[in-house]
Amino acid sequence: MATAHSPRIKAKHQRLVLLVIALAVVLLAGLLAAWALRSQASYFYVPSEIVAKPPEADRFVRLGGMVEKGSLKTAPDGVTIRFIVGDGKSRVPVSFSGIVPSLFVEGSGVVAEGRMQPGGTFKAENLLAKHDENYVPREMQNMTQAQARKVVAETQ
Repeated sequence: MATAHSPRIKAKHQRLVLLVIALAVVLLAGLLAAWALRSQASYFYVPSEIVAKPPEADRFVRLGGMVEKGSLKTAPDGVTIRFIVGDGKSRVPVSFSGIVPSLFVEGSGVVAEGRMQPGGTFKAENLLAKHDENYVPREMQNMTQAQARKVVAETQ
């Protein structure tokens, strides 16, 4: 009689072992994905956070805030700009070399992607200009509401 029960017990053990292996594989895949995404994640800071607790110098982060009026300066090379991003509590100097987005102006919102430098300046590798809810494309700024509605209707 012992031989009649052993195949059934083995089948139960076999299913249990397969279940444990499947769970281990799923857990391992999740851990691998989390580890891979860890290095891809970029953290978002506002000026008061970055001043209070600056990230490591080699960590890629995003700095968001308002470009302070009167702070935008173009370097003699014509490509590098310097400006200050503030949040009403703290200010962070930023430098950027490259093509500036057309919506980037003093007094507007900006998200700068880059790294903090040892001297306290944020070196941006990319700028994302933010516009307010009253944004109107340049081409439509001098149009009446009726003209703007007509243009929008024609493009749909």
